[in-house]
Amino acid sequence: MEGARSSIATVSFYNVELKLGEVMTQILGQYCINVRDIDKALEFWEGVCELPLQHRTEIPGVLEAVLQAEQGGSRIQLAQHLDNDASIDMGTAMWKIYVNTSDCQRLFDRAIAAGCESVTEPMKLERWPVTIAFVKDFDGYLIEFVEHHEGTREGVPDPKKNSDRGSENSD
Repeated sequence: MEGARSSIATVSFYNVELKLGEVMTQILGQYCINVRDIDKALEFWEGVCELPLQHRTEIPGVLEAVLQAEQGGSRIQLAQHLDNDASIDMGTAMWKIYVNTSDCQRLFDRAIAAGCESVTEPMKLERWPVTIAFVKDFDGYLIEFVEHHEGTREGVPDPKKNSDRGSENSD
């Protein structure tokens, strides 16, 4: 069994050995965040960030919408609790939400034009080959736009390879 454990450690995903060499793989799939107004939140996620709406649903007391890029990656689910119109309590659990983009400046400009709060204007980082910018969306979530200049890690969809604008906006 010791040999099986060491071979599992070399796999690129986190795996858990079950029994007799069975392996279970986990992949993060969807995040659900609370929003005050589902339509206003969709203005940001679908309108500004251009993430396609996959579906909307209503369960007792909650309106929900799920968005995901056509190229894959994680999905984001928005949930408006109809019995609560208070501001979203950010607390300390969530720091920020990353959005990979083929054009950081363009996405930042769209967010500001839509009324989002500017936190950090686009800047190219010395430490990593990326340009980043920060905004707060309509509910106050800190959003980090990330434009990768040398491609993304294996298994992460690269917006520049999947964008009509990728070749004209790359460095």
